[in-house]
Amino acid sequence: MNDPKVITITTPYITLGQLLKLGNVIGNGGEAKAYLATYEVLVNGEAENRRGRKLYPGDVVKAGIKAFRIGS
Repeated sequence: MNDPKVITITTPYITLGQLLKLGNVIGNGGEAKAYLATYEVLVNGEAENRRGRKLYPGDVVKAGIKAFRIGS
């Protein structure tokens, strides 16, 4: 797998649903629940299905073939 794409945030955290939208994994926030119910998403190597999961700088998310790292 290639290096994760860095998603830079200016707030203390973002939610998993927001990240999926920013990373172009889903088209809008309303699709997050269905996506998480259908596909495996890993946060720091552990399965996660809560769209409201808070992500902080340094967290790594893998959604399908895409990978993201939260930066500040």
